[in-house]
Amino acid sequence: MARGWESKSIEAQQEEAAERRTRTAAITPEEASRLAERATLSLARTRALADLQCACAPAHRAMLEQAITDLDRRIADLDNPKTQIPRATLTGKSFNL
Repeated sequence: MARGWESKSIEAQQEEAAERRTRTAAITPEEASRLAERATLSLARTRALADLQCACAPAHRAMLEQAITDLDRRIADLDNPKTQIPRATLTGKSFNL
């Protein structure tokens, strides 16, 4: 009898996992691109922080601190879509890049 309960529990878990997959798979290509860019920026920030911990030269430290500040700003811009500037307006062209 324990096997019957066990298999029902596994079946329910599999159904829940399938439902989660269908919900998360419904993102737009733009959203997927934004998430990928955010992950890239986050990794770059992590690398810059690790480099900063080892940096000795004041100029190198200043450059890394500036890079981290810029990465933080870019991540914040991605997290707040209202502050984003469309690419077409950045280039002055009317076509999408």
